Amino acid sequence: MVPDRLSIAEARRLALAAQGFAKAPATIPPGTNDIERVIRRLGLLQLDFVNVLVPAHYLVVYSRLGAYDRQILDRLVYEQGLFTEQWAHEASVVPMEAWPLLRFRRDEFRPYPGSPIMQFRKKAKYLSEVIEIINKKGAITATDLPAVKGPKRKPGDWHRSVARSALEYHFGFGRLAVARRLPNFQRVYDLPERLIHSQQLSKLIQKDDAQRELLLLAAGAFGVATASDLADYYRLPVPEARQRLRELEEHGALRPVRVDGWAEPAYVPATAVIPPGIESCALLSPFDPLVWCRPRTERLFDFHYRIEIYLPEAKR
Repeated sequence: MVPDRLSIAEARRLALAAQGFAKAPATIPPGTNDIERVIRRLGLLQLDFVNVLVPAHYLVVYSRLGAYDRQILDRLVYEQGLFTEQWAHEASVVPMEAWPLLRFRRDEFRPYPGSPIMQFRKKAKYLSEVIEIINKKGAITATDLPAVKGPKRKPGDWHRSVARSALEYHFGFGRLAVARRLPNFQRVYDLPERLIHSQQLSKLIQKDDAQRELLLLAAGAFGVATASDLADYYRLPVPEARQRLRELEEHGALRPVRVDGWAEPAYVPATAVIPPGIESCALLSPFDPLVWCRPRTERLFDFHYRIEIYLPEAKR
């Protein structure tokens, strides 16, 4: 059993083990089962296509398994019906079972007011036409939709056409799902009933229950984390996360602990075990769940970093 108070070294070992770094990568080329285990252990793979080296989700798997065939990951995610894309931490690959867990997120989705579709004068008609086209033609990309003139772009804006914005609008509400990605990483959208297992599509999970399950997944993936750390994993409101964590503690699923140097109490899974040592060396993406929660990364590893492409040039 994990003691009530942890040293930083013990907390680090817990965190690294939870993220899959307790074992050395396989010496043989990793296969489908190995990659599936990584995704399920983490609960999700954040998608980011800033492609200086490779897109982030490919590197997350590499960090844990070593060199592998990226096409295996693509086939696993988009062809076998085991995973889907959803807004989770950010845009992410998640197990198919997460679809009903994230229903409340889709129900509460609010489009960005400045997006092209929200500023489009004929928004309602265009959005309806999008669903009609997909219903008749099947899976499509933004380039398959009628082109319309959107709002004038401002300097520094990311490019979002009305068509692309419309698809993302429907995706946010769960009216569309992602069928696959093209070689240029463009999303191909289709109706959820064509992509999501009927059992998961119809499954209803109350918001409180879903939040508890998501926090348990986050705790299992983090190993040791504060309430705000755990809330960040699936982007839950911190006050709501604190209440759900108290409930999980009362049910014995999580245990509160103190970590040396941390101002806030932390939580560990009730079944957690601290490994005696970890000998791993890995190249990490900034979007790797081990380090993406930067306040936790500073507390845990005394490592401060910022992603400079998202900072104004003068602050880099």
